[in-house]
Amino acid sequence: MEQFIVSARKYRPLTFASVVGQSSIAQTLKNAIERKQLAHAYLFCGPRGVGKTTCARIFAKTINCFNPDANGDACGECESCKAFAENRSYNIHELDAASNNSVEDIRNLIDQVRVPPQIGKYSVYIIDEVHMLSAAAFNAFLKTLEEPPAHAVFILATTEKHKIIPTILSRCQIYDFSRIRVEDAVAYIEKIAKNENISYEPEALHVIAQKADGSMRDALSIFDQVVSFCGTNVTYSKVIENLNVLDYEYYFKLTNAFIEGDYCTALTIFDEILMKGFDAQHFIRGLNSHFRDLLVCKDTRTTTLLEVGATIAESYKKQAEICSVNFLFAALDVANSCDVGYKTSSNQRLHIELALCRLSSITTSRKIEQKVKTVENTEKNIQETTTQQVAKQENITEEKTKESKEKTTVAARPETMSIKGFASLSESVNIETKNIEQEEENTLQMNEDFTEEQLLTVWKNCAATFAEKQARFASAMIATKPVREAENIIIFNVQQIIQKNALEEKGIAKNICLYLQKELKNSSIRLDVRVDQSGDKVDAPKLYTDSDKEKYMREKNPELANFQATFELYDGK
Repeated sequence: MEQFIVSARKYRPLTFASVVGQSSIAQTLKNAIERKQLAHAYLFCGPRGVGKTTCARIFAKTINCFNPDANGDACGECESCKAFAENRSYNIHELDAASNNSVEDIRNLIDQVRVPPQIGKYSVYIIDEVHMLSAAAFNAFLKTLEEPPAHAVFILATTEKHKIIPTILSRCQIYDFSRIRVEDAVAYIEKIAKNENISYEPEALHVIAQKADGSMRDALSIFDQVVSFCGTNVTYSKVIENLNVLDYEYYFKLTNAFIEGDYCTALTIFDEILMKGFDAQHFIRGLNSHFRDLLVCKDTRTTTLLEVGATIAESYKKQAEICSVNFLFAALDVANSCDVGYKTSSNQRLHIELALCRLSSITTSRKIEQKVKTVENTEKNIQETTTQQVAKQENITEEKTKESKEKTTVAARPETMSIKGFASLSESVNIETKNIEQEEENTLQMNEDFTEEQLLTVWKNCAATFAEKQARFASAMIATKPVREAENIIIFNVQQIIQKNALEEKGIAKNICLYLQKELKNSSIRLDVRVDQSGDKVDAPKLYTDSDKEKYMREKNPELANFQATFELYDGK
């Protein structure tokens, strides 16, 4: 039986051209070899499984090859290349710093560096996980790393660059390896699947690549695991079952429920997800990613950020069309807040369920806000229109009074104005009078009934329109409740005769009457301004002592005595 070799080892790149997702670094190293510009120390840093050690091995193999091809790659036929392929090369030394991190280990390495290579030009020392070296080991390594023998080349690899001391960093050429993109990982797995005669669904390979989280080695390990479960036919349904990945369909159903404001469906779907054994926080993070993917689908400039298969990408684009950008912003805010507060919540399930309810209320809340805003704008426009009409009426009345006074003056002194000028003035006054009469005639067409509540509401609105220009009379209106008598006569009680005269002489009473007729849609309304004698402060008794005040209050309100007796309050005696 043929021995099984995992895909990560079987399909490990042997040339710079075959390295996945690190084209710029591979080209830089290749150019340095062709131009013979080799540094004595390199630092390869980046996430796990992205090709750091692989590039170090290809680099070591290439610089020791006797017959490089036209592309600058190792020939694979010379003694040095064969020794490398058979893992018996004495030119390449790999050291695991995680288990050899003491000063003594570094001293042994320094002694070994002095020995020149048996075959080839360079002795290459690959130190993996170099950040695991102790501080003393780093210090012991500094001098050799700065001035090594001409035949020695050091390649340090690490996943945690920040743990390496600055004096080491300053002695190395630093190459930062990037995470493997989903597209690159999928393309490489497809190539391997074809070589192994394995059929697959593109969505299944995308799930594998996303699960690997940027690591090519992890992606190949997951692929081997899935093949063991699925056999020679890798499908999307079997992959999510084997890897315990939540189906995208759940997120699409939930989003539809949020848009429709159906919190019951959302809670039911969440319960189904929990019953299948999925972690609640993993679910809310997936929901966050789902909203993010919908958001990037809203604009063609960001569609390339979507890392899913073609079939699922179409589903995202269709749902993105029915989701507004404001909805997605609000949904992301709610889901992210839920994720942040999940660990500290005492009832974690309820914490997520409340978030789902808030997500379901986003659309409804926005509709209510829009309706309220529309109503407020309408009321504001009506109020502005009414204010303008009242102001216009005031201006017309003032102009009429002014013209009347000028007419009287001219009649008293006819020698100051010609007959032609007098006729012109009379014509102007007649035009203004006709305009006022026309507006009053338009108002006479209305005859709707109204209630006391409607009268009080319109009365307050009228006071508000006078608040800016006629503050004194507006205050009087606010302090006075209008009284309706027979034949739609509205009584406006004022405290002093001077207020009554001012309201009538300045035409304000007439403006108030016109306002009431217009808003209550009843042209038979008449306003009667009266002086309230009962409120005259001159006739009111003068109260000096507490007993006098109490007696006066008892006379005004007989129920006060019962109130005092019930609660045993001080009666002033």
